Amino acid sequence: MTLIKKKRMSHLRRRKRVRQKITGTGSRPRLAVFRSLKHIYAQLINDELGVTVAEASTLSPELKETLSNGGNIAAAERVGALIAQKAKQREIVGVVFDRGGHLYHGRIKALAEAARAEGLKF
Repeated sequence: MTLIKKKRMSHLRRRKRVRQKITGTGSRPRLAVFRSLKHIYAQLINDELGVTVAEASTLSPELKETLSNGGNIAAAERVGALIAQKAKQREIVGVVFDRGGHLYHGRIKALAEAARAEGLKF
């Protein structure tokens, strides 16, 4: 097995393990994070109803114009702050964090800490 395939399989295994343990509700939606090389995306999801409550990404109109690079820690911090503000508008205080199988490190950590700094509890 090649190194790339092994890393991909480890990522998928972590993703599945984390996803089995957490579920978003109406009062505490799941904050799901997806990371690509160029962008980072965050969604608040109510798994009971199967709906997305709020979303933010580096492609959001609020951030797209001001960011020069969507794939760095500064961009992740901005997305974390934006998703927390959108949660406040919908009167959501607490969330369950779904890191999407990624390690809590780098851009994932920056997004989470920025959301916490804006008042989101998880």
